[in-house]
Amino acid sequence: MFHEYRDLVTELKISNAHFKKVFDEHNDLNDQLEKAEAGGVDHIDHLEIEKMKKAKLKLKDEAYAMIMDYKHSKN
Repeated sequence: MFHEYRDLVTELKISNAHFKKVFDEHNDLNDQLEKAEAGGVDHIDHLEIEKMKKAKLKLKDEAYAMIMDYKHSKN
């Protein structure tokens, strides 16, 4: 996620605990979704997958906003 901001992400993960939490939660959800969509998890229905996708997108938006704030604060 956010490969074009790799350096900023690394800095934020070290300096901002909230960013690290959001980033890690996003990655965890991504892993869970990949398993669920590949059929690796039997007990997740389509509604739960949709909820997970929305939560993942919300986390991504939050992380992106923090990256942009951090980027602009450095200029």
